[in-house]
Amino acid sequence: MSDKENKSSITNLPAFKIASLAILIAITTVFTFIIRIPIVQTKGYFNFSDVIIFFTAITFGPVTALIAGGIGTALADLLGGFVWWVPFTFLAHGLQGLAVGLILRKKISIPGILLAFAAATIIMAGIYFITAGIMYGFVLAAVEIPWNILQNLAGVIVGVPLAAAVKKAYPPIQNYKW
Repeated sequence: MSDKENKSSITNLPAFKIASLAILIAITTVFTFIIRIPIVQTKGYFNFSDVIIFFTAITFGPVTALIAGGIGTALADLLGGFVWWVPFTFLAHGLQGLAVGLILRKKISIPGILLAFAAATIIMAGIYFITAGIMYGFVLAAVEIPWNILQNLAGVIVGVPLAAAVKKAYPPIQNYKW
């Protein structure tokens, strides 16, 4: 078996996939949990989860981004005492990662990045707006919209170049999409 075939078969083993997914979930949790800027009106917070979600979607694909983005951010809410947000956070960031991964699956381009940013923002900000609107009223929920846009912008500005740098530094990672 050639070295390339051996590496390819290793990346397809269930244990390798599970371990990789667990690491991505942990990293997503850390990016969400470590730096939190409170949004007082809705009891939410700005964080850097979108950086790792964009990175994961581009590097590992839409399904991995759905799982890591959803579970990682939901775990951060659970650990941070935002228990009532867990299911909504799972949906908001999981679907966000899925959308980015599907849009940028084949090729990274400026129009694709803009479309991914728009879709990610509409999905994530929309779910949070509806949820916060029901919980606190839609006037207060609107306060989060600029923060959610900024959070997605951070995902694009840092996550996209990070994915490109990792792919350049470690080309075999191209085979890790599941």
